Amino acid sequence: MFNPHAGHRQEREIGIAAICAVTITMLCGCSTPSRPTEMLLPVSLASLPAVDPRNLPAVPVSKSSTNASESGGAVVQTSFNMDKQEEANQTIPSDKTSGIGLSEFIGTTLERNPRLAQVNWAVEAARGLAVQAGLYPNPNISILGDELGDRTGPGGIWTTPMVGQEIVTANKLGISKAAALKAVDQATLTVISERYRIFTDVRQNYFEVVVLQQRAEVLKGLIELAEKSVDNANKLLKAKEVSDLDVVQLEVDLERYRADFDATIKAIPAAYRRLAASVGVNDMPYANVLGDLEIPLPDYNLESLRGYIISIHPDIRSAQIGVERAQLVLKRAEVEPIPNITLSAGYTRQNQNRSSDWDIGAGLPVPLWNRNQGNIGAAKAMVSEATYEVVRIENELVNRLATSFATYASARKRAEKYKSAILPRADKTYQLSLKGYHGGQFEYLRVLEAQRAVAEARLEYLRSLGELWRAASEIAGLMLEDKWPLSPNAPIQEGKQP
Repeated sequence: MFNPHAGHRQEREIGIAAICAVTITMLCGCSTPSRPTEMLLPVSLASLPAVDPRNLPAVPVSKSSTNASESGGAVVQTSFNMDKQEEANQTIPSDKTSGIGLSEFIGTTLERNPRLAQVNWAVEAARGLAVQAGLYPNPNISILGDELGDRTGPGGIWTTPMVGQEIVTANKLGISKAAALKAVDQATLTVISERYRIFTDVRQNYFEVVVLQQRAEVLKGLIELAEKSVDNANKLLKAKEVSDLDVVQLEVDLERYRADFDATIKAIPAAYRRLAASVGVNDMPYANVLGDLEIPLPDYNLESLRGYIISIHPDIRSAQIGVERAQLVLKRAEVEPIPNITLSAGYTRQNQNRSSDWDIGAGLPVPLWNRNQGNIGAAKAMVSEATYEVVRIENELVNRLATSFATYASARKRAEKYKSAILPRADKTYQLSLKGYHGGQFEYLRVLEAQRAVAEARLEYLRSLGELWRAASEIAGLMLEDKWPLSPNAPIQEGKQP
């Protein structure tokens, strides 16, 4: 399990103090070309300085480009130019103490996401169709005039009104309505399924933004360290302790960090727009995204997850209801050949003999040629198709779970390994190399190699955390998690976290 808080503030304060001390030393001219050890700073897990866009080259900000965050705290927005030959079109928040968290994004999703509104209206549409499916046929009223202009009675014979009513037999309306109500149940389950599918999209896009922000912070710190290393190497080059090739290699590292930083900064606006679009508000103003990538997550068991998800997932239940609906459709097709009876009654006035008569009638179709055999065959095939749909959905969910679980388990193990072993050992290697160089045992480049290893390990650790949270978001969606991720001290309900 991760411990995101222990020693975090203390390490950062130590790192900042060390940077300040080095800066004062440089200004005072106390460094020596032969052993510039005071300029070589260890890279620890939490001591890298944060990226502050206010320290970056900025372009003028128009009044329309400065907005307040919709969900808490005004967030200063600054457009800045990372390429002097190209006008930047990104808007990056500079306030790192306020912003929007995952819960706020989820809350806005529930209120404003159009996909959720669509599936909710689909339920209402299905309910309307269910009501219609059970309604009885309307009666038919007709007026008939016959033998008009006859010499014996010019007024003719009038039958009015003639009332007819179709009598539906074999409970056809009840079966049709029952099948339509199954469609209502499926539409309701679609709302649940779509809800957590959207939650997954929002969570994955949210953690992508958080990872990019933290990657930018790490790269900013690495750039500062690499710049100091290049300065030191140039001093050693003048003292003829290193070669031009050594300096060029350090400059390559510096430019690579700068390129990675520029690419990361330019990727943040697009990632934020993806997040806003998944929330359902594509024009959401830019704001700082708050998040902690080191919150502990459960040690999931794949088989327990598989059984739990299959037992509760709405897609599977919807497919099972689809089988029941197909069976009702088949039953409705089988009773269709049973004829409905049409009864009629009316009043007739005969003007020839000036008499009043009553008419009654009954009619029904004879199922001689059309016994609905084609629709019955199609309905039987639909039952088989719906039955296999249940198995297909189960396999699809298990496939999604297995893919996400594999990524989650490997990324979690890798992140834990980096946090508990690789990063501390890399930092220790750097400290020993620095001590050995100070004592004249090692060359300066060996210290720089150790420093580079720490930097690469920090970036790889961050990449592993990003993969972990993306996979964990998928698993949480499959488990229908609402309040996720849980805080480190929150109790885990039995059976809820396999």
